[in-house]
Amino acid sequence: MASFLRLFAAVSLMLMLVFSSGMVAEARICESKSHRFRGICVRKANCAAVCQTEGFHGGRCRGFRRRVIALSTVKT
Repeated sequence: MASFLRLFAAVSLMLMLVFSSGMVAEARICESKSHRFRGICVRKANCAAVCQTEGFHGGRCRGFRRRVIALSTVKT
């Protein structure tokens, strides 16, 4: 009986280690108004290019007034 409990504990510990190492940090997206882009946003590619020059990962057009929103990801 004692050997069974040791084996069970060892297997449980190994499974916990395998599954815990597979966890990935969740990322969230932060949005910020572009500082350099002026005017109405028409093309998504222009938004992304301007936002990348500002140091963000990308950008998109948003809202009724079509403003450029810069996007970046932050790990939590």
